[in-house]
Amino acid sequence: MASVALTTFIEKMNLVNLTPDVDIAKHKITVPDINRPSLQLAGFFDHFDTQRVEIIGFVEYSYMEQMEEERKHTIYDELLKSGIPCIIFCRDLEPDQIFLDYANKYGVPIMKTTRATSDFEAEVIRYLARMLAPCISIHGVLVDVYGEGVLITGESGIGKSEAALELVKRGHRLITDDVVELRKVADDQLVGSAPDITKHFIELRGIGIVDIMSLFGASSVEDEHNIDMVIKLEDWNKDKDYDRLGLEEEYTEYLGNKIVCHNIPIRPGRNLAVICETAAVNFRQKKMGYNAAKELYKRVQENLAKKREADE
Repeated sequence: MASVALTTFIEKMNLVNLTPDVDIAKHKITVPDINRPSLQLAGFFDHFDTQRVEIIGFVEYSYMEQMEEERKHTIYDELLKSGIPCIIFCRDLEPDQIFLDYANKYGVPIMKTTRATSDFEAEVIRYLARMLAPCISIHGVLVDVYGEGVLITGESGIGKSEAALELVKRGHRLITDDVVELRKVADDQLVGSAPDITKHFIELRGIGIVDIMSLFGASSVEDEHNIDMVIKLEDWNKDKDYDRLGLEEEYTEYLGNKIVCHNIPIRPGRNLAVICETAAVNFRQKKMGYNAAKELYKRVQENLAKKREADE
């Protein structure tokens, strides 16, 4: 099961730890959802998901402030013994000593942030959804071409890295070479990134490892990008029938998401970088409502209709 170490989460969100005696190293976050424990503070613990990060805003804090001391002991004990990963107070609010005593007793990390509650909630959900999304690794190259995430796949040695290098020289951005980590961050969104160990590197047979950021600057690389289309490179087969019009879209599937896929045959003299650029721009045009293949088909049909009218 995917998880995020609490130490990493604290550093990313710039949180202040209010329970330094609690060992946070062993705590992990395993679900991307959050909870504001209003009902729990009111005493309703049915269906309480104890795996979620708990966030307390001004409303919950105001309610806690007016609770009688005896009720605080009852509710805080029930809340903090449940095994929740952590509790975060927003707006620079701090809990009272009774709350901290129970947190230390049950080993629950308590943090605070100066951020407004709604903004902080949105950032936490966005971050955890990305970090805990279903993830697979595939062999390929991912390049940002005119804002479209182009995943180039194919057998080893077919020219994926060379095509990526030429695209970088033409002003596009490399996300990753050789290994692409795909995360399903939404039902219709896949994000690709590089493993930390190979980030910004390209392997060129006969030359070796090349550091793209060192050679071409920070504007030539990107940490991650959506997967918008796939270009599959394959050896030219003269006996195979290749699509020459593009009226029918072909798709490939990753993590249950269908992505537009183009099978590009490779033979000497074909400029892969230009083909990838053209495919990206053509894909962008289709998203904007213009399809060149359908426009050609429409013109042919209109021309045939005119000829039939002239013959009659």
